[in-house]
Amino acid sequence: MITYIELWKSKPTWKNMSGEERGKYLTALGPAIQQLMDSGVQIISWGKNESATFSRVDYDYFAVWTFPNIETAQQFEQMVEGAGWYNYFEQVNAMGNATNPQEIMGDMINA
Repeated sequence: MITYIELWKSKPTWKNMSGEERGKYLTALGPAIQQLMDSGVQIISWGKNESATFSRVDYDYFAVWTFPNIETAQQFEQMVEGAGWYNYFEQVNAMGNATNPQEIMGDMINA
């Protein structure tokens, strides 16, 4: 299983759009998100990055997903890019196999 984390914030192009334009864009994403869910993708959490977060990264929103495999995650990345998301949002991503603390700490030791 693949864990995928997105962090994003609005670009001026998004901020300059009307609320109606923003709503239409986001509503158009609904069927694509539903298609992902139908293919086994899970939304773990979407949220707003709280200002009180210690050592806060400069991104306003986050999403945590799980994908059944790397291919589905890469299809998601292509879908996001194809939807023009990056025209409106600055975003960074992290992706990897879901594992446990002991395995990651062992990897850190051997890195």
